Amino acid sequence: MKTLNQAAVGETVTVSKLLGEGPTKRRIMDMGITKGVGIYIRKVAPLGDPMELTVRGYELSLRKADAEMIEIQ
Repeated sequence: MKTLNQAAVGETVTVSKLLGEGPTKRRIMDMGITKGVGIYIRKVAPLGDPMELTVRGYELSLRKADAEMIEIQ
């Protein structure tokens, strides 16, 4: 199992599953991150938090803790 926070900068990955429950999962889904969506990793801060992503043409910033709840292929 590989999660989003393990992906490399410049890589495009596909979401296979959302882990977690409740408000955290809802917040991730509200960003447009759902199963089958492609995510491009633009930049990661020096300490790994936050991650700068492009999802569905939108630029997003995602916390490392949230990235751990997104399983990728």
